Formats: sequence, structure tokens, C-alpha cells
Amino acid sequence: MKKFLVTLFALVAAPIAMLAAEFPDISIAELKKAIADKKVVVIDVNGSESFKSGHIPSAVNFADVKGDLASVLPKEKDALVVAYCGGPSCNAYTRAANVAAQLGYTNVKHLSAGISGWLQAKENTEK
Repeated sequence: MKKFLVTLFALVAAPIAMLAAEFPDISIAELKKAIADKKVVVIDVNGSESFKSGHIPSAVNFADVKGDLASVLPKEKDALVVAYCGGPSCNAYTRAANVAAQLGYTNVKHLSAGISGWLQAKENTEK
């Protein structure tokens, strides 16, 4: 019975821990370099209308791929994956970050500056 309870707890606690996972921040400068070096998958979690208005270069629209995020991620599970949303007070990025982590990606980061910080830094966007 004790072994059963330990197993049950592990099965319940693991998904909850994943939902509460914190992802390290990446700076705008670090992200720009990773984009230039083509060593990152950037995921925009701001929604389709915002994505159409402008997004970080090379970003994919999470709304378009959320059902099959694995299809846009590289085979290497240690590849850099960066999710972002509106800015420092937004936590919508966790939807994409958690999915990537659940798929086994170990280098998932968060651009806490978000699209608002990107624009404040006078960085270019794609439309």
C-alpha cells in the first residue's frame, strides 16, 4: 500500500510541478544573437492578432502550432527554445514553455521583456 501511495503521489505531483516550473530569463541581446546564429526557436504567445501586428523575427505563432508544437521544434532536446508574451507582467508565455518542457526540451527560456520590451529597445519586428 505504501508503494502504491508513493507511486500515486509521483504521478500527481509531476504534472503539477511542470505547471509551476520557472524558466530562466534571456536578455534581448542574448536572444538577438541566438536568432542571428539561427540557434533558437522563438515562440510568440500573444495571440494571432498581435502576431499579425508584429512579432520578434523568426518567431512562430503559438496559436497556430499549439496542437503540434513538436512539429516546429528541433530534434535536439537541448536546443534553445524561447517563449515570450506581452511583457514583464504577462505570464501567458508559460503555456508554450510548459508544453516544450513536457516534450522533453531542457533549455527553455523566457524573454520577460516580451514584445513591449523588444519594441522599447527599438528592435525590428516582422509582420
